[in-house]
Amino acid sequence: MRRIVAVVCALGLTAGLGLAPAGAQAKPGKAKVQHLQVLAINDFHGNLEPPTGSGGRIPTSPTTTQDVGGAAYLGTWLDRLRQGHRHTLTVGAGDLIGASPLISGLFHDEPTIEALNAMGFKYSAVGNHEFDEGIGELLRMQNGGCHPTDTEGSCQGEDPFTGAAFQYLAANVRYAGTGKTVLPPYEVYKAGRGMRVGFIGLTLRGTPDIVTPAGVAGLQFDDEVQTVNRYADQLKARGVNAVFVLLHEGGQQNPPYTNGYQDVNGCDHLSGAVVPIVQGLSDAVDVVASAHTHQAYNCRIDGKVVTSAASFGRLITDFDLLIDRRTRDVVGATAENVPVSRSVPKDPAVQRIIDHYAALSGPIANRVVGSVTADITRDPSPAGESALGDVIADSQLEATAAADFGGSKVAFMNPGGIRVDLLDDGSVTYNDLYSIQPFANTLVVKTMTGQQIKDLLEQQFDNAKPGEDKILQVSNGFTYSYDRSKPAGSRVDASSIAIAGVPVAATDSVRVTMNNFLATGGDGFTVFNQGTDQLGGPVDIDVFADYFTKHSPVAPGPRNRITRTG
Repeated sequence: MRRIVAVVCALGLTAGLGLAPAGAQAKPGKAKVQHLQVLAINDFHGNLEPPTGSGGRIPTSPTTTQDVGGAAYLGTWLDRLRQGHRHTLTVGAGDLIGASPLISGLFHDEPTIEALNAMGFKYSAVGNHEFDEGIGELLRMQNGGCHPTDTEGSCQGEDPFTGAAFQYLAANVRYAGTGKTVLPPYEVYKAGRGMRVGFIGLTLRGTPDIVTPAGVAGLQFDDEVQTVNRYADQLKARGVNAVFVLLHEGGQQNPPYTNGYQDVNGCDHLSGAVVPIVQGLSDAVDVVASAHTHQAYNCRIDGKVVTSAASFGRLITDFDLLIDRRTRDVVGATAENVPVSRSVPKDPAVQRIIDHYAALSGPIANRVVGSVTADITRDPSPAGESALGDVIADSQLEATAAADFGGSKVAFMNPGGIRVDLLDDGSVTYNDLYSIQPFANTLVVKTMTGQQIKDLLEQQFDNAKPGEDKILQVSNGFTYSYDRSKPAGSRVDASSIAIAGVPVAATDSVRVTMNNFLATGGDGFTVFNQGTDQLGGPVDIDVFADYFTKHSPVAPGPRNRITRTG
């Protein structure tokens, strides 16, 4: 069923932000109670096979890590944690699909939904990536049916795609101009005598800022606090006094760390959007399972347990709720983030699903396309430029520099579209490159003026929130400098913007390459919408693979195209 990351919030105010590790019970009561176990994950992103690199590890000390993750191991751990619990359910906090490895993404994430069904998920919040292909595709994930353009996967053979056996929840996503949510805002779980727990699921209200505009067209995303409090009141009016929130928004721990490293069950200096959201929730809310930041933490905020289980199925949050049989309220709650180690047998039902789709995708996934001279990573320079971003932008410029596209002179790549590092393990496969760029975006070329390019670069700062930056990766030959300390709108030095060393004047016309996500204003880069004479190009992953075939061994990008001054 759908995976809902349960972040139990029971934050008791102390010094600073008032954050503390989640441990002792909240709302102690003397009445008879019964236990409810809730197992939660978040940000799975279709990682059916064990994730590699840092995405497949968690820290166990300041100097050691543990290999974790993999859907077949996740299934086994869920079964083991359920043992001995009379009342138990499994949930997710969004982004269960989207930006997935090839084994799932090639089949429109149907394999992941099937695996989650096999693992017995009950509810899940929607996350921003559930909207990557629009509301129609999300509803198909829920209800099943054939993909509208690719029927080879969803309607092949004797096993048509039947959709999620778990229920997606979308409390703050409405059809624009109406009061109708695109999916149920909440569900009530009933078990045992007097046990009724309301599960409210929602995504961050900033989803339209990080999803292609076409993916959220016709939809409205409401404030998280107001939405939860409104539905918590509705649940209370129905006699449901226990409320569990599945929230696709999160935070992160910050140094100095208590144990010298980021403990997955720690709550060191928690910051991020989840903190003010939880502080604004009514007392009717007992637990919050958060997500989105791919971080691990286990906290209490204002009497609520708040947790996050990292990402990719590396952790499971194991909640124990004590329900008062008389008042039907939560009188105690604890949580523990449990590592999904690979030391257990694989769940056979889940492994069969993986094996089936691995056989179908294998010939494509394992095709060797080239090699590298060293690891090429997303690690940013002080200016925000990465070696991998350089290489991707170079591949896109090369594919669109021909006269057919009007001779593009610069390519821009959004950093959020670069999902993993490229490691030097002897050869580079198509699967390696797909894992880096899993969205299958098409390239677009437009004509922009020098002034529009300057305005575009200014949109990198305070994006999407004050103090946050999204530095576009740029292709070889394009250079500029910026001073972050200057006022908004004047941080980029216009005189420094150059192509092949030649300054770009405000009135110059330049052919510019971007992907279709950016072309329509994705990630807040609305200036791209001002471009003219648009031409469509090839798919980014195909361009990336062709680049490696032509230029291997490929070296890391130089990270010398963007300069930060001041």
